[in-house]
Amino acid sequence: MADISYQERLTQLVEPGERVLAVAKTEIAQGVLPPDPPAAEPPEPSGGGGGVSGVLLNVLSPLLSFPAGDRIVDRVTHGVAGRGSPGSLASTLQHSRRPVPPATTLDDTVLAVTDRRLLVCASGPVKLWSSRADDERAVAGTRVVWSAPRAAVADARVGWHRLNPKRLRVEFTDGSWLAFTVPIAEPGKPLREIASALSDR
Repeated sequence: MADISYQERLTQLVEPGERVLAVAKTEIAQGVLPPDPPAAEPPEPSGGGGGVSGVLLNVLSPLLSFPAGDRIVDRVTHGVAGRGSPGSLASTLQHSRRPVPPATTLDDTVLAVTDRRLLVCASGPVKLWSSRADDERAVAGTRVVWSAPRAAVADARVGWHRLNPKRLRVEFTDGSWLAFTVPIAEPGKPLREIASALSDR
């Protein structure tokens, strides 16, 4: 699905007089993320134990997991994808894109930069094998799920992380940060445009 479709939809979602500067279909990077905001619902308790046995269970069977084991496995396999205290900008952003259980549909994460804000949007439901009509419905269902004023963004840049040369890191003025990626086979140009629009480069 082309990002230009999202561009057209976002011009309908922004405030009057607000200009959309850059749009990228992306996803929050895999790895250790900031903790949930204080008011967030606690995750459902899951099977699995603690300590080394819990980590082994997480590796052997992803269905048997627990939060501490998840974080260790994420750190070892993917590294750190964000930092920040509970309730920080990075914390609330990543929580806004967490699927609400039971997650029965998929949706795209879309970043947009306007002359006023950084927006995080969720598309309508997407299908793995979709027709043009399915794609149009997904774009039409796009909504803003999180936003922050441009002044809250301290820096944004695209660089290498492990084997991925296209990882966008957005740093906020409260000291928190969050990383975004695109699939390795997709071009990194949309992420570079987001970084450029946020950092005025």
